[in-house]
Order: sequence, then structure tokens, then C-alpha cells
Amino acid sequence: MLIRLLAALALLVTPPLAAQERATDGGMLVIAHRGASGERPEHTLVAYERAIDQGADYVEPDLVVTKDLVLVARHENELSDTTDVAFHEEFADRRRSKTIDGRLVSGWFAEDFTLAELRTLRAKERLPGLRPSNARFDGLYAIPTFAEIVQLVRAKQAETGRSIGLYPELKHPTFLLQEAGIDSVDLLVTALREADLDDAEDAVFVQSFEVAPLKRLDRLVDVRLVLLAATEGGPADEPGLRYEDMLAPSGLAEVAGYADAIGADLRLLLAADGGSTGVIEAAKAAGLQVHGWTLRKENAYLPPAFRTDGGEAATGNLASLVLVAKAAGLDGIFTDDPAIAVNALAQ
Repeated sequence: MLIRLLAALALLVTPPLAAQERATDGGMLVIAHRGASGERPEHTLVAYERAIDQGADYVEPDLVVTKDLVLVARHENELSDTTDVAFHEEFADRRRSKTIDGRLVSGWFAEDFTLAELRTLRAKERLPGLRPSNARFDGLYAIPTFAEIVQLVRAKQAETGRSIGLYPELKHPTFLLQEAGIDSVDLLVTALREADLDDAEDAVFVQSFEVAPLKRLDRLVDVRLVLLAATEGGPADEPGLRYEDMLAPSGLAEVAGYADAIGADLRLLLAADGGSTGVIEAAKAAGLQVHGWTLRKENAYLPPAFRTDGGEAATGNLASLVLVAKAAGLDGIFTDDPAIAVNALAQ
């Protein structure tokens, strides 16, 4: 019933307000997942800037590391899904197979390239079958460094006069430390300190699926920390733990000792009828904020009640899902489509 009521509301509301008119009353945060990645290839400066222009509260870069220890933004340390590296003959001999967090992965890895070498690559759309319009931008954009993303955010803050936050994720920090000798936690701490973004009042969340990196960060910086949780498995650095158990009341109490929020798969937070599964309330009782991921407009990623006709790539009713998430009490949502979320919340 709740889903049907909110779906009707989303269809009947007045035309969307401009993003800058959205009320900032401490309501649900809109976190631009890899930028406005529903409209531009993910983890590019143009995707981040578009998200900011659409009114996103935070932009979310996934961070991997180059051979010469520079933090750069990619969905994974394996590069072939999001860059044209496979078409660079000069890097053919860099192809490797690595076991990352228990999974065998073959391809080209950021930690095997210097920043100068990565600069010769260009981004491409990761999901061209679902987002063919994004593929029109293939080959146009370079891989950004974390420092460049910080610079962009500060430039847009000066332009707009509003706060824009950063929500970086460290990708596979334990693997990088153990297998490549790269301490991405230390690199991020250094970057945040150099940018004067390491205090509690700064608009920064740092997220990880792993426990030890968050505990180290908790000792080193005062920014807010987020434990990510998936529907299956557990932290790569804690093989005895399962996310399912960590989201139980006793597990959440322990998480609250080193994190300020959980970032969970939406299916862990919302039941089929749109109501809370109980995790939201339990997390808040433990003193944790709750952020849900990932809200995307394509039917392929939406719960059945929010899909429309036209196949997996067709645009479904994301606005209604945003309203359901807000009604359930989420403090923030990760979305590939910040414009839709911002406009839905503005009604």
C-alpha cells in the first residue's frame, strides 16, 4: 500500500523545482554515486560536475592507487571495464590475473601503472547495453586523481556558494597492502590532511567494506566513517564475519565503536512493501546514520513495483523509490541519477 501511495504522489506532484531550491532541512542526503553516472561515464570530472550542478549533496569517488602511489578514481583497480586500456598495444604485456578478496580477476590493474601511463587512457561507459547514450562520451575523458576531485568540489563551492561534500571509498585496501605493499589508508589520510579535510566538521564521509581500515582511520582522522554492507558475504579482512550478523543489534553496537554510519544495499533496509526491515531502526538505536545504495533509474536495477514497460534499459519510477526511502527513515541515498532524487525530494 505504501509503495502504491507514494508512486501516485510522485506522478501527481507539480513540475520539479530547480535543484538549488530544494529545502536543506537536515533531510535525506543525495550522494552522487560515482558522479551523475546515469548520464555520463562514471568517475570522470564531468560526471562529478554534472552531479553537483544537479544539486547532489555529496559526490562519491571510488579510490584505487597507481604504481607511483597516487589516488585515482575508478570503480575497481581492474581497468578494462571502464577504460580503453585493452586497445593500447603498448600495455598488452601488463595484462595479469590476480586473486582479489577471494575472486580471480584478469585484466589490467591500476597499481601496475604510473599516473603518467594512466593519463594516456580514456574513460568509457561501464554499462553500454543499459546506457547507450553514455557510450557517446567514450574516449573523451581522462582518469581523475583524488586531488583533482577535491579541486573541482572547491571550485564549485566557490561558484555556487553551497556546501558540497566528498564521500570516497577505499577499494580493496587489504589486498593492496598485502599484495602490492600499497597503504591506501595512509595515502588517503595524507591527502585529507593536506586538503584540510580531516576534521569532524568537514563534509566528508569515508567508506569501506572492510573493518581494519575503518578502525585505523578512526584513530587517524576525525571525519565520519561508514561501514558498507552487502547482501552476501562479509568483510574481506574479517573472514569470520558476515554482514548479516554485523547488521543485527549486537553487531551494530560493535560497528558504532569505529564508524558513524552504515552504507547498506537497499535490499537489506527495505522490505518488499517499502517498509523498513528493522535494520534502520536498530542502526539508529546504536547511534549510526543509515545510507542506502544504489538507486538507479533503469528498470534492471529497480524493485518490480517501480518498473515500467520497455525492458531493462527503460526508465522506471525512481522518484517514487526515493520517496519510499525517505519515508522509511534513511539518512542518505547513493544514486546514479541525482537530478531525479533531488527533484523528488523538492516536492
